[in-house]
Amino acid sequence: MSVEPLSQKDVEERLKELPGWSTDGVRISRKYSFDGHFAAAALVIHIAQIQEELGHHAELTLGYNTVALAVNTHSVGGKVTGLDVELARRIEAVAPGHGAR
Repeated sequence: MSVEPLSQKDVEERLKELPGWSTDGVRISRKYSFDGHFAAAALVIHIAQIQEELGHHAELTLGYNTVALAVNTHSVGGKVTGLDVELARRIEAVAPGHGAR
């Protein structure tokens, strides 16, 4: 997986394939909503498993019925890389199974 920083244009192009994800120029982020707390907590556990598989971790915030996350790659000076996009893609693939919207 690429750990080279992506240009802002590349980040924006890749996010077109990830509805709900956005960038502030430094990281990519998304917030999910749920019908209740248990579903939100279950997604956090699933995200933790994906992060361990990739060896790459996002900042996660668990609320009552929300999960917010933001990620960039610290080893390249806090820039967005292909690894961040891959993490987002994998999370996006499992989130609907937890009732995320």
